[in-house]
Amino acid sequence: MSPRSIILLITLAAAALGSWYLSRANRASEVDKLPYDMQHRGYYLKNARILGTDEDGSLLYEIEAAHAEQETKDRIEFAEVRIRYSPDADVPWIVHADEATLREGSPRIELRGHVRAVSTSGDEDGDTEIRTQYLEFDPEKYTAETDERVQIRIGVRSLTATGMLASLNDDRVELKSNVRGKIAP
Repeated sequence: MSPRSIILLITLAAAALGSWYLSRANRASEVDKLPYDMQHRGYYLKNARILGTDEDGSLLYEIEAAHAEQETKDRIEFAEVRIRYSPDADVPWIVHADEATLREGSPRIELRGHVRAVSTSGDEDGDTEIRTQYLEFDPEKYTAETDERVQIRIGVRSLTATGMLASLNDDRVELKSNVRGKIAP
């Protein structure tokens, strides 16, 4: 082997080692640059069931949702929501909505999109149904309130209004304005 061949072999080996070292150094920096942010973004749940209690710690209501996600430290967003009272609460209302927001420190639940509250109290007049696009629901005070357009059906009777305050444990509804109705015997 000639001295020229030895020098060429050493140069090629050094180049191979150098390129291997540089590729390992670049790969490590690529791993450091993960495709997601490591900052904590909260949690998410599928088929979530959240329980609400009264002052005594007894079950008062439950929120069921197809999806729940903590958006910020103090806000949880729900999708495909159903809220119902415990049988012990003796409040026969079930509330459905496309979306809901629950904020820390506030008992009110903001419901949006095809909001429907149904009471199956067993009256001879039929079920009572409230429909709107937005509703603020306070399960601890048994109240539901909106300033949006609302439609109320009791059996075959129907009323529409702008704004409403309902007391669910008293089965009482106060309509705010633009009340129109269709009452059939």
